[in-house]
Amino acid sequence: MTSFVDAHLIAADTALRTLFAPHRAARACPAVPDALQAHAQPLSDKDKRRAGALMRVNHVGEICAQALYTSQALAARLGPGNTAHKERLARHLEAAGQEETDHLAWCKQRLDELGDRPSLLNPLWFAGAFGIGLVAGCLGDKVSLGFVVETERQVEAHLDGHMDRLPAHDHASRAIVAQMKEDEIRHARHAQHAGAVELPTPVKGLMRLAAKVMTTVAHRI
Repeated sequence: MTSFVDAHLIAADTALRTLFAPHRAARACPAVPDALQAHAQPLSDKDKRRAGALMRVNHVGEICAQALYTSQALAARLGPGNTAHKERLARHLEAAGQEETDHLAWCKQRLDELGDRPSLLNPLWFAGAFGIGLVAGCLGDKVSLGFVVETERQVEAHLDGHMDRLPAHDHASRAIVAQMKEDEIRHARHAQHAGAVELPTPVKGLMRLAAKVMTTVAHRI
């Protein structure tokens, strides 16, 4: 089982890796189907800027996902209850976070290909999301899992919007976003099966408001 000190060290290590280390995906970046690749058109500078801004927002979302899963896993380990159960929940959250690391690496790779950069405010986004996740985790396992479900549902809707806004012939970005959406749907489903409760409507609204602030600012900065 993970000790009190080890739990904090794991959280600190994840934070440092997320913000300052190169991101390495366990899975290959989603590939563009051959049929689309054969007819691919080069992106104009305008399309690159538009795609870059959207992928920067997606990258920030993955920074926040790392913070949320890390803080919720920390809260699970330090909360009251059966030690073995707490450790299982923490490892469940960390496993989902590992897939989010793939998304983080893919978004960064695509930003590099587009000649764009991540948000300059990533440390701020991470800190804010970490605090929110810690609060959610401290409210109990079922609420914490409910927070995961609602977060992933909102991310799914957000990614749908990006599919509408990305340049039609930016097949590389679209392939990444499509795989991210598929993974987010699965994370929400797993959290539901693990015992998530439905969050109150006002809480969902506050989550949408916070996400709107983040996406609006990250689109430019």
